[in-house]
Amino acid sequence: MLIALLVLLSVATLAYISAITHAANAQRVLPRLEGLLLGGVVSFFDALGIGSFASTTAWLKFRRLVPDRLIPPTLIVGLTPPALVQSVLFLILLGVMVDPVLLFGSAVATLLGGLVGAPLVARARVWIVQLLVAIALLLAASAFAMSNLAMFPGGGTATGLPVGMTVVAIAASFGFGLLANFGIGNYAPMLVMLSLMGMDPRLCFPIMAAGGSLMGVGASVRHIRIAQIDLKVVLGLALGGIPTAMVAVLVVKEMPLEMLRWLVIVVVLYAAAVMLRAAFLGRREQDAEAATAAVATP
Repeated sequence: MLIALLVLLSVATLAYISAITHAANAQRVLPRLEGLLLGGVVSFFDALGIGSFASTTAWLKFRRLVPDRLIPPTLIVGLTPPALVQSVLFLILLGVMVDPVLLFGSAVATLLGGLVGAPLVARARVWIVQLLVAIALLLAASAFAMSNLAMFPGGGTATGLPVGMTVVAIAASFGFGLLANFGIGNYAPMLVMLSLMGMDPRLCFPIMAAGGSLMGVGASVRHIRIAQIDLKVVLGLALGGIPTAMVAVLVVKEMPLEMLRWLVIVVVLYAAAVMLRAAFLGRREQDAEAATAAVATP
């Protein structure tokens, strides 16, 4: 199954390269320098499990580099190549130690969730989803901290899961892939869930990266064809993120297990804070739009 997953990632990479090369040649664009630097920074921390969507969105909005409506597809298309690199390296370095059913099943489920969730974005109130995810992450971080402090039962060195937990993890992966369409990365929730189930946090990275990159390619090819992206920023994020993602993968591989466990808590708390802020701003924007519409209605 590991070989099958690597083959699937190779096919996905070729599909992405074909689509993005054709678009770049057709539009005759070059990567934006600021995008290169941004891609390098966010992809390094992404490979550590912190994720890249929230930080990249914050910078793009702060600098007004991309119109708000183009931010989600620009993120997905631009940050997919570093994720693909992470996936291949994590699978080669750590994938052989992970239960193959859990690895393959979770990765494919994330891809399917991403495809199913795409049409739901336009109909859902994103801020409600973000609020619920933030609350869930805070609860998970509390449980994981208690586990690290020996106040809560939990594992942390397993390479696989019992059959029942494996089914739950695969089903949850589908949900995380669906949530990715709302700008909620799959890294933090997947990392804390598998760690609380008893997995070695290092061995969560091949699962997270493989699922995230497959989902990203499926969405990226669609967005490239639609052409609702800022291609200069996309190319910058992609090319700038690949080398730093490679370096970060090696850092994760060598990081002491205890330190990595506490990093998980930091990652989850950060993600929860970002989700809470996004939910608050989303609710405020919704209220402002409702007030404007009420005033405009005769």
